[in-house]
Amino acid sequence: MTADVPASPLAADSAPPRLRFGIVLLPNFTLTAFSGFVDMLRLSADDGDHSKPVRCSWSVIGDTLAPVRASCGIQVTPWQTFDEAEAFDYVVVVGGLLHSGPQAGPRTLQFVRRAAEAGANLVGICTGAFALMRAGVLDGHRVCVSWFHYWDFIERFPDADPDLLIADRLFVIDRRRITCSGGRASIDVAAAILLRHFDHATVQKALRILLVGEMQKGNAPQPHPPGLEPATHPKVKRAILLMEQHVGRALPLDALACKLDLSTRQLERLFKAQTGKSPQAFAKQVRLRTAAWLLTSSDRTVADIASSCGFADASHLGREFRKQFGASPAAYREKGGATGDVDAAAIAGASDDAQADAGTDWEADFGADFGADFGADCGTEFEADRGKNTDADAAGGGRGAR
Repeated sequence: MTADVPASPLAADSAPPRLRFGIVLLPNFTLTAFSGFVDMLRLSADDGDHSKPVRCSWSVIGDTLAPVRASCGIQVTPWQTFDEAEAFDYVVVVGGLLHSGPQAGPRTLQFVRRAAEAGANLVGICTGAFALMRAGVLDGHRVCVSWFHYWDFIERFPDADPDLLIADRLFVIDRRRITCSGGRASIDVAAAILLRHFDHATVQKALRILLVGEMQKGNAPQPHPPGLEPATHPKVKRAILLMEQHVGRALPLDALACKLDLSTRQLERLFKAQTGKSPQAFAKQVRLRTAAWLLTSSDRTVADIASSCGFADASHLGREFRKQFGASPAAYREKGGATGDVDAAAIAGASDDAQADAGTDWEADFGADFGADFGADCGTEFEADRGKNTDADAAGGGRGAR
């Protein structure tokens, strides 16, 4: 490190730490995601809360030493530039707002590529996954994003494999690529990473100091999107997120149950108990809610929105939309959604007729053969999927690039 570069505020008193983390903050990063992750490092690195980088170290790095502004307005100054940074075991990219100013610049993407070539583990938190995708280091890897940014990801990366995009769980560890939905889950993904290298007691101590208790596993469901009835059962919460994720290319009922390791009958019973509706009726409401949002937030044609939301054509969408919101899609758009807000009350207000028709619509829309039992093929598919989605596929080592 050159003399004019500010040293880390935390000077180690002992030998070089075992693990090295380089943290890249993107413009308008989310402070919670950053602070949650780095506090897990800090509290796991030393005994008690002494906060010395004994077991691991962390450094905030950037293209320059200019302060980086968080979405809340707080600024953080990098400790080192990319050219001056040491080699890292983990390079962590923390993102934030997507529609407010610049994103990751060419130098940042170049640094990420160099780290990947040198064998570093790459971590994308919140919209940091978008930067990793832009850098071209996520090809062939599963990518976890927040349900809130699922459609942003599809729009920005239309050629990405939709089967590798995950928006129904907190984080995904796929070999040396780790992506996290953001927010409070940054604590959980940090804990999962540290458990690859440290004993359980060390990581648990950090969690308890943060008053978190037990970490959530990566396959835990994200909170359900707003505007839908709350569900408490994790299988139902995951099912709702999967419906959101596949709104334009919907899963047949048996395939949805298969992904949840349930039979169709079990899934139907759970949905009825949790939401008062069948999965078919709920899925239709998810599609209609998405269509209503697109009508007021984009200038796409009704026909295009109908196709994106899994309806046969604009007429099909129009008929179902009137049942739900009491207005045509065009009238709804003209009034900016004032004819029927897309909220829990509107979703809950679906007519009994619409729910009764849902089974017919589901079968017509998806062409599904509704077997009642959990078939052998489904079980085999689930086991294969579960094997791919293990939260810690392989322990990652290696030093990153300068």
